Amino acid sequence: SNETLECITEHERILQEIESTDTACVGPTLRSIYDDQPNAHKRFMEKLDARIRNHDREIEKMCNFHHQGFVDAITELLKVRADAEKLMGQVTDTNRRLQEAGREVTAQTEEVIRCRIQQRNMATTVEKLQLCIPGTTQGHNFHIIYYAALKTMEQLEKVYIPRVSQYRFCQIMAENLPRLREEIKEISMSDLKDFLESIRKHSDKVGETAMRQVLTAQDLVDFSPVYRCLHIYTVLGDRETFENYYRKQRKKQARLVLQPQANMHETVEGYRRYFNQIVGFFVVEDHILHATQGLVTRAFTDELWNMALSKIIAVLRTHSSYCDDPDLVLELKNLIVIFADTLQGYGFPVNRLFDLLFEVRDQYNETLLKKWALVFREIFELDNYSPIPVETEEEYKLVVSRFPFHDAEIEKQDFPKKLPMSQSVPQIYTQVKEFIYASLKFSESLHRSSTEIDDMLRKSTNLLLTRTLSSCLQNLIKKPHIGLTELVQIIINTTHLEQACRYLEEFITNITNVLPETVHTTRLYGLSTFKDARHAAEGEIYTKLNQKIDEFIQLADYEWGMAESDGRASGYLMDLINFLRSTFQVFTHLPGKVAQTACMSACKHLSTSLMQMLLDTELKQISMGAIQQFNLDVIQCELFASSEPVPGFQGDTLQLAFIDLRQLLDLFMVWDWSTYLADYGQPTSKYLRVNPATALALLEKMKDTSKKNNIFSQFRKNDRDKQKLIETVVKQLRSLVNGMSS
Repeated sequence: SNETLECITEHERILQEIESTDTACVGPTLRSIYDDQPNAHKRFMEKLDARIRNHDREIEKMCNFHHQGFVDAITELLKVRADAEKLMGQVTDTNRRLQEAGREVTAQTEEVIRCRIQQRNMATTVEKLQLCIPGTTQGHNFHIIYYAALKTMEQLEKVYIPRVSQYRFCQIMAENLPRLREEIKEISMSDLKDFLESIRKHSDKVGETAMRQVLTAQDLVDFSPVYRCLHIYTVLGDRETFENYYRKQRKKQARLVLQPQANMHETVEGYRRYFNQIVGFFVVEDHILHATQGLVTRAFTDELWNMALSKIIAVLRTHSSYCDDPDLVLELKNLIVIFADTLQGYGFPVNRLFDLLFEVRDQYNETLLKKWALVFREIFELDNYSPIPVETEEEYKLVVSRFPFHDAEIEKQDFPKKLPMSQSVPQIYTQVKEFIYASLKFSESLHRSSTEIDDMLRKSTNLLLTRTLSSCLQNLIKKPHIGLTELVQIIINTTHLEQACRYLEEFITNITNVLPETVHTTRLYGLSTFKDARHAAEGEIYTKLNQKIDEFIQLADYEWGMAESDGRASGYLMDLINFLRSTFQVFTHLPGKVAQTACMSACKHLSTSLMQMLLDTELKQISMGAIQQFNLDVIQCELFASSEPVPGFQGDTLQLAFIDLRQLLDLFMVWDWSTYLADYGQPTSKYLRVNPATALALLEKMKDTSKKNNIFSQFRKNDRDKQKLIETVVKQLRSLVNGMSS
């Protein structure tokens, strides 16, 4: 029974193996059954039958489950059979028509394939021909072998093509060679045009570098397009065309380069750019001149340079004249010097530029003079026109260090003390020295001798003194706020500035090391400037004094019909004399002659003004009382004149200013007509200064037709009967006047 159990288990294993393995392996499995116990195969067969029946039942179950679905599917299939047969007919028809249409496409496809083969063969041929002509003009990479290409063409034309001339492609090549040559010419010319455009744009960069003198042209510019183009045109026998074209284009560019910007004069950068462009242009031309044989000649560059030089000089003359800033003119001068030196280094003649610098120097001096005119004007406006007070030794030394002042008398005085000039004097002196330094700046690096520089400095300093400072002084003197005190101070100031001129001479000599006695040098004309200013100030003093006298005279208020005088001088006249006294005290600082002239001028003007008052045609009547009052006023004038208001007059010189008035008044006061008429014309006459016309005019004013205030009522009773005398005197005076006029 144990064996039976093992047998069953073994049969079960074999059945599983048969179910699960490939049929090829079943044989050995079945053999193992027969090799086992007798009758074992019968038992296995039974087992196998049982397993088969089991599987059949499973299959039947499965079939029963799916049977209805299968039946439904067959029914559906039978339904679409008719449609399938119809579709089959359509597909067959479409296929037939497609085959018929495809025959034409197939034929065309075969033609395309044949064309493609031809195209490939042609491309291969072209490629091989390109290898035969290495200098082909196609593409930028071949630029460097134009010349080799031309040589190859020449070989093809003369050597190879004649050998295979029977082939058509060779004939085509031969026909294309002239066209290729033209293309090479055109491309090399295009290359040249690009070069010309490039150097036009970059000429200022080239010029800037050249002006700094740190590089040569070929370091900045690739000249190879010019060389290549020239070479190609030479090989093609057309060099002259190329030369003419190049020169014509460069002339055009030169004109463009020489055209300045409208606002060039406004900044130093404007001038710098202009010069850089021109230098860049000529540096390139100089290189072309030396690097190519005959593309440009020395005659051509000289012609260009002379044309440029004339234009440059005209441009600089115009633009520098707009400039009013000395610093900018100085910068311009420095640029012209570098510009000239740079181009001289390349062999271009620049003498005319250095001549131009003399004109620019004059322009520079003009701008300096304008600038210093403002400086002087400000100094004069801020001056207090009072002597400089010095409190200590240090202050004194400070003033003396700025202005050469020496006065033994003042040096002896104790501090605090006053120096005679006002504060504008050392300031003006210092500014003149500053001007000399500024003027000297222009002379630097001009390649001029120290003698010439000395001469330039003296001439410009003379202009400063005789024109600018002189004009400022003359304007100052005429200003309404400058009174007598200020005018006196100006005269003192100009005296000290005049004395300081020799120190300015020494100052220039020390700068230039040119001794005045070694060569003929221009002297400083400052002396005349200060003399002229002083004379103008003196004239202004006389004018202002007279104006003041006129102001007082206008205050006069005589009662011309008064019976008798007040017994004292008029108030207006006493005020006037007090004013003159105090004014002449201020004049003690003036040179003696000026004070004396001013005093004499004032007295003469006063005398004339009083005389005009008496003889005024608007004044119709004068009483003897008024004459007596007038006499009192004239006596005060004579007393003032005799009191020596200004020292230095000899005897009664000053009183003589009033002599005409004195004799006229005496004649009327004493009524001394007989003496006057008897002595008239005699040099010893007591009334020599009385003109008959003057006497007549005054006498006419004293006639009184109304009996109220008859002049004769003022004489003694026993003189009244001489009333007719006046008529006689009038007649005689008239005859004297008529005698003079005839």
